[in-house]
Amino acid sequence: FDEGAGITSPFFTAWNALVFKAEVGPGETILVHGGAGGVGMAAIQLAKRFGCRVLTTVSSDEKEAFCRSMGADETINYSEEDFAERVQEITDGKGVPVVYESIGKDTYEKSMDCLENFGMLVNFGNASGAIPAIEPLELMRRGSLALSRPTLFNYTSDPAMRQTAAQALFDIVASGKVKIEIGQTFPLADVAAAHTALESRQTTGSTVLIP
Repeated sequence: FDEGAGITSPFFTAWNALVFKAEVGPGETILVHGGAGGVGMAAIQLAKRFGCRVLTTVSSDEKEAFCRSMGADETINYSEEDFAERVQEITDGKGVPVVYESIGKDTYEKSMDCLENFGMLVNFGNASGAIPAIEPLELMRRGSLALSRPTLFNYTSDPAMRQTAAQALFDIVASGKVKIEIGQTFPLADVAAAHTALESRQTTGSTVLIP
């Protein structure tokens, strides 16, 4: 039951961002922020199954090791180095076609610095606060970029899209080729503590509430 709870929100969110929104494919290098979180854990593993090279940002050595265990090719500790400079270094100055941005206000500008021409910033989280308004001309100046702000509920409201994602995800899970890592559980009565841990980036993997 814990694994089932750890699948739904993070893996569906990652699937919709990777498949329906940005359609990443073999040989592409992508950047996933917050790779040690539930959605990050899912995105790393799914992207690797699609043949991508995955870069991810973390805030500690412990989370770096966790992301490596999930399959990340490169980890960048943003508390110690400039992640945009590191991405440009890794990609020989080209940048990446997609950045999966879950941090928000604190990282979105440097996330755009990571993108190649015609790249896409997929913002699906606001851990540090919501991204402020971005002028269309700013996207043009940075290389004709695209910006998307998907949310899980819009995708799951479409029965056909929901069924497609569910069938594909459960097939992958049943194959045993992805890890459903439950990093921590909280009693339902301690839901406030769970949110505090998430907001302060103290968690790894999925967080599950136990009734």
